[in-house]
Amino acid sequence: MTIPSNRYPETSKHIQDAQKAGHPDTLTIDRSGAKLRRKDSLGGLNKVPGKDLDEYPPAMFKEGGMGASVRPVSPSDNRGAGAYLGNKLRNYPDGTTVRLK
Repeated sequence: MTIPSNRYPETSKHIQDAQKAGHPDTLTIDRSGAKLRRKDSLGGLNKVPGKDLDEYPPAMFKEGGMGASVRPVSPSDNRGAGAYLGNKLRNYPDGTTVRLK
């Protein structure tokens, strides 16, 4: 699955950079642990005014959480990409593996 770079350029670039740095491209859906993983990946980081903190791997995947790559991106890019991902994966159960680009 590819996050469209023409629609979400900052998030798409973050995914590419994080994968080049060694983060996995094959991820396992695990929605129930997302809240804790988000806390683990973002906890203690300072917010950036006018930006969202984007994490890769995203918290909805079991590979996310502590050690995730975190980058400030525009809120519209981050939230749009998150909604896109959520909509595309809505019908897939936890435990499904997805290759993300």
